[in-house]
Amino acid sequence: MIEQHRRIIEKLTDRQVVEQLYFTQLLMLIVSFLLGMFMFDHWTDFTALWQIRDMRILTYGIGGALLVIIVDAIVMKVFPAHMYDDGGLNEKMFKNRSIPHIVWLTLLIAFSEEILFRGIVQQQFGLEIASIVFALLHFRYLSKILLFILVVSISIFLGLLYEWTGNLFVPVMTHFVIDLVFACQIRFKYWGRDEHGRNVENEEKKAAADKHP
Repeated sequence: MIEQHRRIIEKLTDRQVVEQLYFTQLLMLIVSFLLGMFMFDHWTDFTALWQIRDMRILTYGIGGALLVIIVDAIVMKVFPAHMYDDGGLNEKMFKNRSIPHIVWLTLLIAFSEEILFRGIVQQQFGLEIASIVFALLHFRYLSKILLFILVVSISIFLGLLYEWTGNLFVPVMTHFVIDLVFACQIRFKYWGRDEHGRNVENEEKKAAADKHP
C-alpha cells in the first residue's frame, strides 16, 4: 500500500501536493465547524477549551514535542529507514517550501487536526474513540507497522496532553513544534543539495566560458 501511495505521489507536482494539503485541512475545519454546531450548546463552550495564558502551553506543549522528537531520533537510529518510510509525501510537501510557508503550513495542520480530533471527537466521545478514528484515517500505514505505531502513539500522547491540561493550545503547540522541526529537517536537507547543484552549474558555466572566450 505504501508503494502504491508512493507511485501516486510521484505523479503529483509539488504544487498539487500542497493544494491537496490545503483542501484536506479546510475540509477538517469545515467538518469541525459543522459537528461543533451540534455538539456545543454555546460558542463559549468551545472557546473555553482555549486558555492562552496557561504556562503549560510552553512547559507541556514544547516539552512534549521535544520528548517525541528525541524518541523519533532514537527510533531512526535503531531501525532501518524502510520501516518508517511514509512514501515520500512529506518530502514532496516540504522540500521546496520557504521557511515562512513551512511555519504557516505546520501551524495550519496543528490547529485543524487538533480542533477536530481533540476539540470535537475527544471532547465529546473520549480519548479511545478519538484514537480509533485517527488510526482509521491512517490505515494506509498498516503495511508499515512501525510507522503506524509511531503515528498512533503520537496521537494518543497528544490526547493525553489534552486530558491532563484541558487546554487545546497545549496539544496544538506540541503538534506544531513536532511538524515544524521535521519539516525544517527535510527543507534543510534539500537546501544543501540545491546549493551544491547551483555551485556545480556555475562551475560548468564558467568552464564553458573559458573554453569559448
